[in-house]
Amino acid sequence: MRRQAQQAYFSSSEKEKKRSVPINVVGAAGLLEGLPPSTAVAAPASPRLAVGSRRRWAAQGAGAGASAGGMAAAAPAPRKWEGVVDEALERDVRGACLDQAPERRRVREAFKDVQLNIDHCLFKGQYSGVITKESYERNSRGVEIFTKCWFPENHRMKAIICLCHGYGDTCTFFLDGIARKIASAGYGVFALDYPGFGLSEGLHGYIPSFDALVDDVAEHFAKVKGNPEHKGLPSFLFGQSMGGAVALKVHFKQPNEWTGAILVAPMCKIADDVVPPWPVQQVLIFLARILPKEKLVPQKDLGELAFREKKKREQASYNVIAYKDKPRLRTALEMLKTTQEIERRLEEVSLPMIILHGEADLVTDPAVSKALYEKARSSDKKLCIYNDAYHAILEGEPDETIFRALDDIISWLDQHSTKEIPFL
Repeated sequence: MRRQAQQAYFSSSEKEKKRSVPINVVGAAGLLEGLPPSTAVAAPASPRLAVGSRRRWAAQGAGAGASAGGMAAAAPAPRKWEGVVDEALERDVRGACLDQAPERRRVREAFKDVQLNIDHCLFKGQYSGVITKESYERNSRGVEIFTKCWFPENHRMKAIICLCHGYGDTCTFFLDGIARKIASAGYGVFALDYPGFGLSEGLHGYIPSFDALVDDVAEHFAKVKGNPEHKGLPSFLFGQSMGGAVALKVHFKQPNEWTGAILVAPMCKIADDVVPPWPVQQVLIFLARILPKEKLVPQKDLGELAFREKKKREQASYNVIAYKDKPRLRTALEMLKTTQEIERRLEEVSLPMIILHGEADLVTDPAVSKALYEKARSSDKKLCIYNDAYHAILEGEPDETIFRALDDIISWLDQHSTKEIPFL
C-alpha cells in the first residue's frame, strides 16, 4: 500500500540526513533543473566529464559512425505519438528547429489541441469560472515576452501569485493546469516565459545572464502588482526547481515587497561532493567566453528520476516547445554561479514561505530544502516532505499525491492571504 504524502517539520538542531545522490554537477540540487517537471527528458552531466572526456566521447562517436558506414540508410525512428496525432503533424513537430521564437510559437499552435486532450489529472480538471489570458509585450530590454494569467471570473482575487517556471519549461503546459487549480481557489496567477524559453523571444535554452533573467521577471511582476485593480492584494512568489532560484533572487532584490513564497523542489544549493574543483570551473568560464551558445555539456536522461509514474513521464513528451537539448555552455555556467550565490545567502531569506519536496527526489536533494528551511531567518516557515515522491511532485506523481500537494499550497495561501502585506 502506497504511503500517503506527509508533512514534516524540521528544527535547526536536527542532524542533517546524509544521502548519496547520483547526480552530476549541474543536475545536483536542481542545477540545470535536472529537468523541469514538465520536460523530463534531458539534463546535463558533470562539467568535469564535459571537459575531461569530450575527446574520448568524440572518438567513440567517430568509431560508431565508421562501423555503420556500410549501411545504406538508418532505420526510420519509431513514432512517438502514433495513434494520437497523424504522421504528417508528428513529422512536422519533431523536425522543427526551435532555436527561435517564431517556430516555437508555430509548433505550439499546431500541437495545442493535442495537449489539451492529454489524459492527465492537471488537464482533466474542470474549473468553472476561471478566465485565462495570453499576451505578448516588449520589455525594457526590447525582448518580446510571452505572458499568461489565470484569475477567478466572478469575485475579487484573494491574492496575486507570481509563477516562475523551471529550466527548459514554459507556462503553457503542466504549469497551466497547476495555475488553473490555484485560480479556482480564488487567486490570480501570473506567469511569463523567460527570454529564450517557451514562446518568448531569444535563443532557445540560452541564459547569457541569470541576473538579467531575474530582472526581466521582476519587471513583469512589478507591472502586475502595479495594476490599480490589484491594489491592496497580498503577493506571493511561486517557484519550481530553477524557478525557485529565480524566486529567491527576486526576493533578494526586493526583500520587503512580497507577502511570502511557495518553493517546490527549489534549486538553491549544489551538493559539496559534486561541485567541480576550482581549476575545472576556470576552464568552464574560459569556454563559456568563447563558445557561450554551444551545446557542449553532455546530457543524461533523468526522466525516470523526475517522474514516478511511467504514464505521466511519457506524457511529458507532449510539451513540444520545452528545451530538451544539451545545455548551452553559458547557461550551465550561469546556473552554477547562481546556486553558489544562493547557497551563500540562505540566511538572507526572510519572507514567510512554504517549501515542498519529494522524499525520493534524486534531482534536487530534499536535504537542500532542509538547509534552506534551517538557515533562512524567516520566522514563518514550513517544510513539507512527501513520502516516496520524486522531483515532479506536482506533475509526475499519483493523482492523490499531486492534489495533496496542491491542497497544501492552497491551504497555506488561504492562511497567509488575510495577513497584512509587509510593504515598507
